Amino acid sequence: MRRFMRSWFGVLVAWGSMAAAVEAATFKVGYAQREITPTKPVPMWGYGARHNALSQGVRDPLFAKAVVIETGEEKLAIVGMDLGRAPRTDMMERIRKAVKTEGGVGFVLISGSHTHSGPVIELRDRPGEGKGVYDDAVTYAAELEKKLVDVIIEAAAKARHARIGWGSAQVAMNRNRHSKIEPKPVDSELAVVRFDDLEGKPIALIVNFAAHPTMLSAADLRFSAEYPGQMAIEVERSLGAPCVFMQGAAGDLSPRTTDATRGIEAFGKALAAEVIAIAKGIHSTVPDKPSIQGVDETFTFEPRLDFRNPLLRTVFGQAFFPELAAAYVNQDLADNKLHPHLTTVLINGELALVGASGEFFAEHAIRLKARSRAKKTLFFGYCNGHHMYFPTIEAAAEGGYGADATVSWAALGAGEQMMDKALINIYTMMGKFQTTMPGL
Repeated sequence: MRRFMRSWFGVLVAWGSMAAAVEAATFKVGYAQREITPTKPVPMWGYGARHNALSQGVRDPLFAKAVVIETGEEKLAIVGMDLGRAPRTDMMERIRKAVKTEGGVGFVLISGSHTHSGPVIELRDRPGEGKGVYDDAVTYAAELEKKLVDVIIEAAAKARHARIGWGSAQVAMNRNRHSKIEPKPVDSELAVVRFDDLEGKPIALIVNFAAHPTMLSAADLRFSAEYPGQMAIEVERSLGAPCVFMQGAAGDLSPRTTDATRGIEAFGKALAAEVIAIAKGIHSTVPDKPSIQGVDETFTFEPRLDFRNPLLRTVFGQAFFPELAAAYVNQDLADNKLHPHLTTVLINGELALVGASGEFFAEHAIRLKARSRAKKTLFFGYCNGHHMYFPTIEAAAEGGYGADATVSWAALGAGEQMMDKALINIYTMMGKFQTTMPGL
């Protein structure tokens, strides 16, 4: 009898272990969104020529859309926002802490679409940095932070068993606006990641493409999600699934239009047609070995300009407006160093996502994808912070807007160093590096 009980106890333990393993290996996905359009006039982001001009209404609403992926105890949030940039460094720190504490979300990738028709979010509740002059903008930034936490927590709570698949195509819808050297680097990949429930019904789509959303005039002071917003509307109308846009390495890329695709509606509709075709061709599956691995890193680079120089700060303030310049420099260059952030995530050992806090030139993403051996590698720009332009060394040598030190502040080669580290992270998470000497 004792032998029989021991045998059954062993079977029950084995079953329990198997059940735990199955539960740990589940793949779940949740989605949520929040409208983030300012309700009061605030300074607009993107065009220096506007200076401190306040917004004048809404052309189309702005949203934050979140996908949360859960595999066992690990969770990743991917958030696309209709804003010019990702949240400030201090905001990101609080967001990470809150979503980890409240929802168990260990990794976040929050990207701005880089629309130049969104609000300034740099201003802070400090004298000379917005307080008392642009209080509505300061309040908006605080409300945005809370909404981002809330949307991630809601998406995590809605996570359900899911399937995943992806596809991509090369589309002639962007162009290099910087280089004069042929051939000009252009990352023309349009990538789509589709999440479905177990019956095959779409939960959400993630769309990754690189081109500046600057089709609307700087004179237009209305808020707009620009062409990415129009694209998302068309995709959601056609497929009945939420569409999350994640901007790529668009530092030197702009939309490439034709007579038929001029204007954000026409361009967005044309891009949506490509997205829909890709999405319909994707075959989603339940991952054999669901997993989320990730690394968050902050780099330190010497700036190409000395921001301790009061004259330089004055010039920067004149180029935009004083409070914006002070808020940015006092936080992100407080020690006269630049501290960009890099997030590298590997999903199911196959899909690599790299997010970097700046305007990376296209060649960075092109080289990263070519060198990676993950089944699919995507690059998200304007992600988890914003540290201005990151040209390649070659582009910096060529010079011009985006490559010169006036707007490209990180040390020469900073972008290459970050992409090299991302590549090392991907290979490390794939188990490609030997960590012990043979025979030891």
